[in-house]
Order: sequence, then C-alpha cells, then structure tokens
Amino acid sequence: MPSLFTQGRVDSSGVATDVAIMQDGFFVVQKNGVTSYTRAGDFTQDDNGFLVSTEGAQVLGYPAVNGVVDTEQGLTGLNLGTGTVSPPTASGNLQIRANLDATATVGTTFPATVTVYDSLGAKHVLTFNFTKTGANAWNYSITIPAADVGAAGNPSVIANGNLVFDSNGNLTTPAGNVTGLSVTNLADGAGTLNFTWNLYDNGSGMLTQVAAPSSTSPTQQDGNGSGSLQKFAIGSDDMVTGVFDNGRTAVLGQLVLATFANQQGLMRLGQNNFQETLASGQAVIGAPGTGGRGTLSGGALELSNVDISKEFAAMIVAQRGFQANARAVTTFDEITQDTINLKR
Repeated sequence: MPSLFTQGRVDSSGVATDVAIMQDGFFVVQKNGVTSYTRAGDFTQDDNGFLVSTEGAQVLGYPAVNGVVDTEQGLTGLNLGTGTVSPPTASGNLQIRANLDATATVGTTFPATVTVYDSLGAKHVLTFNFTKTGANAWNYSITIPAADVGAAGNPSVIANGNLVFDSNGNLTTPAGNVTGLSVTNLADGAGTLNFTWNLYDNGSGMLTQVAAPSSTSPTQQDGNGSGSLQKFAIGSDDMVTGVFDNGRTAVLGQLVLATFANQQGLMRLGQNNFQETLASGQAVIGAPGTGGRGTLSGGALELSNVDISKEFAAMIVAQRGFQANARAVTTFDEITQDTINLKR
C-alpha cells in the first residue's frame, strides 16, 4: 500500500520546539549514526539541550557561529541549550536627552549618568557634569570612577568642553556629535573603550536649555554584557533565533529539509520515520523554501492527513464485503452438509 504524503492540516501549538512543514520535504534526524527522515515536527530538547524527535533522534541542521549560519561545517545536531551565551559588546555610541534650566544661576551644576559596557562586558558608570558658565552657555565634563582605570582619588576626566544654546534654547555648539572619546587602561583588562556622544538626532539637538527644571529622560547606549539564552523560536525563514537575558537576539542555527526523486520508494521504519533506498533516490538536502522544498511554521504541528470520513466509508465497505464472504462460506457449508445427509 503506498504511503500518503499529502499535506495535512496545520494547527498552532504554541510550543517553541514544535514545527510543521508546509508542502514538500522531510526533516533530517539521526540516532546512533543512522540518518532517517520524518515529517513529524513534535520535537523536544534532551538533557544536553539538543533538539530531538520523540524517538530521541537529533534534528540536523546548520549551526550558527556568532549569530551567522555556517553551512561549511555541514549538518550537525542543533544545540539550543540554556548554556548558550551571547557575547558582550562594547559601547560605541551613547546619547542623553536632557534639559538644562535656563534660569539657573552661574555655577549651577547638573549631573547625568550613563552606564556603558567594555569589551569584557563589565559595566562602567560615566558621569556628565553640566555647569552653567553664563547666559545660554554651559560647560560639560565627562568622568569615570578612578578605580575603574586603576587609579585612586577623584574620578578621572575623560573629556570636557563647552555647550552653547541660541535664544530659543536650541543647541548650536558643538555643531555635531562629540567623537573620539576613549577610556584607556581599564582595570579589568578590557580593551580601550572608544565611543561617540551623539548630541543630534536627525538634525535636532538632544540637549535643550529652556526655563524648566534640569532633567534627563532615559539614556541610551549600544553596548551590552554577556547574556544567557532564555528562549528561542523557529521562524518561517527556517532560522532558530534565541533571545538572551541581556536583551540581545541571535540566530542559533538553521533547520533543513530533504526531498526525494521518488517519495514512494522510501522505506518505512515506523513512528513516522523513513529511510532512503535505491528506489527513492538519494536525499537532496537544503534550506526550506528553496529547490521545491516547503516552508516551515514554528510553534505549530501538521495533523494527520488521513480523511476520516473517507476511511470510515472504506471500512464499512470492507466490513460488508467480509460479511458477504462469511455468509457465502456459511451457505456453502450448509449446502455441503445437506448433500452429505442426502447421501446417507
């Protein structure tokens, strides 16, 4: 009896490890060195974090290195364990949205702080001290705690300069972002922290000076410490994307699909698993959505492709045929017995 490979109905399950194939293709799985193929995407994670089928076979795909899929490494089991780490990123840009009180007296100082990260993922708090020096004029000084750079005493000065505002409270000097800022000799052994202070956003100054209390809104910077994997999702683009507790996302791997010249030539192994044969031809493996392969739907499962009403009707026909055959045998037995009795 030929296998039925038509598309089954796909229902959302909400389970991150579930994935359904839309149209043609088979997942590639491997157990004890034996490769097989399946359309059943009700996967789980084993104790080592690998994505596995219900029979414990590892789901194969292309791994990702630093968030980039590397097809040169060949197919391997996809490890989505919680021990996966997102590396730190040193801060390269920061910005402060603030208002400096235009009615403040000369000599008034207003501080603002920004937390940045070095190349090792360690935090450092930079302090921006704004001091009024005259009408529409302020001075700024950027400092870092002395201990952070292996020194003692007062905070170390990174940079200082002047700020000038026009009569409407708009920043005019500096006319652009403050670049070339750096922190060297960090005590934790991290590399030099080079960053830019972005003073403008699409031409508008992020610092203003109007007659209102000096204040800042939440500051921003683009660095982060290292992070541990919290969850992942399988997208329709076949990529497995992880979400880390440092707020970053990164690709963890890519699922693949296999197609065959003759699906009916596959050998059944049971439990929705198949193995290639000479009749099926070798598996042609590649990314979903390419080469006639189907696409994927994460957090969903393909349901049975059996038409229950059709099969139920076929069962009734088969049952009636069995009953008819049974009655024919019974009738023949009765006739035979009557014939024997007549002879006697």
